[in-house]
Amino acid sequence: MAEPIRVVIVDDHSIFRSGLRSDLDDSIAVAGEASDVPSAIPVIARERPEVVLLDVHLPGGSGADATGGEEVIRGSASVPTRFLALSVSDAAEDVVRVIRAGARGYITKGSSGIEVSDAVHAVAGGDAVFSPRLAGFVLDAFGAVAGETAAAPDELDRLSAREQEVMRLIARGYSYKEVAAELYISIKTVETHVSAVLRKLQLSSRHELTAWASERRLL
Repeated sequence: MAEPIRVVIVDDHSIFRSGLRSDLDDSIAVAGEASDVPSAIPVIARERPEVVLLDVHLPGGSGADATGGEEVIRGSASVPTRFLALSVSDAAEDVVRVIRAGARGYITKGSSGIEVSDAVHAVAGGDAVFSPRLAGFVLDAFGAVAGETAAAPDELDRLSAREQEVMRLIARGYSYKEVAAELYISIKTVETHVSAVLRKLQLSSRHELTAWASERRLL
């Protein structure tokens, strides 16, 4: 059996930390917790987790940074860990600020334990993960530079117009149910389109699809 992924939870609400700890699946081990900036940085340095689940807004920051989360990321730059922001906020400025600081993903606290666990696995594996509708903020801030083009035409030509629509939504983090509602099709039809997209692009998972679409500025 594979070793569990070690994480540190950084959040100023003890009830939330306790609930998150209990909701994570058995493939994830909580190595430590912290409630503010001054306590988070030494815990991360000591435990050296694979992933830090980081609240964006934390008390105890010492600089002009009002959110705290960015300061934790920058203060832990020497530790080989990846940061997954976990916040109640879905404001564009919060998403962009923490990603600029070095976070590998950003999901909201409305996510289920299964969704957070899946995101931890994805980030630990090197993927970027965002809650639905947040990916656009990141692409607007980092990707859409004037004059840049998207994917090679022959890659997109493999997909039908509907498959391209489904591909973009799935890559942005939408669930099958959300895609079905967005496009007014059945969940079964979404599953069929996703299978076709993965087969045609020679990808094995939605995480690979997100990386593929992000690299080609398609989100």
